[in-house]
Amino acid sequence: MLLLVLAALLVSAGIQDARTREIANWKNAAIALLAPLWWWANALGWMAIAEQVGVALLVFAAFVAAFHFGWMGGGDVKMIGALALWLLDPVALTWMLIVMSLLGGALTVILLIERALRHRTAQIEVPYGVAIAIAALITLREPLFNHFGVNA
Repeated sequence: MLLLVLAALLVSAGIQDARTREIANWKNAAIALLAPLWWWANALGWMAIAEQVGVALLVFAAFVAAFHFGWMGGGDVKMIGALALWLLDPVALTWMLIVMSLLGGALTVILLIERALRHRTAQIEVPYGVAIAIAALITLREPLFNHFGVNA
């Protein structure tokens, strides 16, 4: 049930980012605040929870640097940090970040081609939340989305 709520939040955030280039703070907060229920459902001990929070903080800090340099938006960074609380296996987190990067790069190329075809000169805004949401859905343990054999 928790994974379905997470999936709904991810789809909603991806659609919102594609439409408005923003992700509502309440969606990222909901993703983060539901993570402790996921930990409880997976019977994580206090040490595992501390490790998970530590890893999530490191991931969040790394992407705050990307925000600082203007490479990502704040909503994207918050969503990555919130998702890092859910991905209990370091391999799952790594896969999510790799797939996210590949999808984000492909989306950027598509938007650059579209800009060139329309003879526009304005800087593009990449809705990276779309790539983050799709990568997270692929990484989830649901068999429908899990093509890598990675557990969340």
